[in-house]
Amino acid sequence: MSEQTFATLVSRWYEEHARDLPWRRPEVTPWAILVSEVMLQQTPVVRVVPAWQEWLARWPTPAALAADTPAEAIRMWGRLGYPRRAIRLRDCAVAIVERHGGEVPQRLDQLLALPGVGTYTARAVAAFAFGQRHPVVDTNVRRVVCRAIAGEPDAGPATRPADLVATEELLPVAPADAALASAAIMELGAVLCVARSPRCDRCPVASTCAWLAAGRPAPTGPTRRPQQYAGTDRQVRGLLLGVLRETVGPVPRQRLDQVWADDVQRARALAGLVTDGLVEPVDESSFRLAGDGGPPAPTVV
Repeated sequence: MSEQTFATLVSRWYEEHARDLPWRRPEVTPWAILVSEVMLQQTPVVRVVPAWQEWLARWPTPAALAADTPAEAIRMWGRLGYPRRAIRLRDCAVAIVERHGGEVPQRLDQLLALPGVGTYTARAVAAFAFGQRHPVVDTNVRRVVCRAIAGEPDAGPATRPADLVATEELLPVAPADAALASAAIMELGAVLCVARSPRCDRCPVASTCAWLAAGRPAPTGPTRRPQQYAGTDRQVRGLLLGVLRETVGPVPRQRLDQVWADDVQRARALAGLVTDGLVEPVDESSFRLAGDGGPPAPTVV
């Protein structure tokens, strides 16, 4: 199947069947799209939608977030998980204000230079906010391209330069059409060409899918085990942050000691939060969220 045919079929399917997600609506700003892309990293859509709406209601522009404290960003992040993203998003807002007059930049190199914005996020914003032609490659896109084009069941654990090349070859030449195709391929991988139990009977490119034609061979490499949470440092970090989020200003160490019985693990988790810039010591016996109860903590941009 030609690249043009593949993109056309998937884009037509997308225009008819795409989920109605709020950040896909025409009136949404580039800043709102950037926020959605950061929130959607490793987090299901159903959890992101209300958090995204609340975040944009409070901070509709980068300047609004940049003027607030890191602590408030952490509080607003709530239980989305991986709370360092809240700090990175605020750092990004500060950089947008200082470098770009408060407007999300359009150029890919400028997007890549923002704090916490990597290969995927920069290209996603360039494509979905500004209608540019860039390969937007996440796990879902890699799976679709690997199966439909290469006939392989699994694309491996991490994005490679070859994945960007393979995806770009499928995009139409016209930037707007390419941006639509990028969204369509991603959606296909999210709702039909899923990792387990793919819905090939509903796929718009099933008739020419190389993986389906090969009999849907199973992966031959090691299976990735689901990441455990209970009993891990991640759980302890979450419990500590939960106490700190609920309090404005310093929290005594004795109160933090109550969240987890293992002294060594609790101390390690707390030290990790400090290292990550989420928590800061006030003195030897108390801690607070970064910048809480005082001026914003210094931001590395």
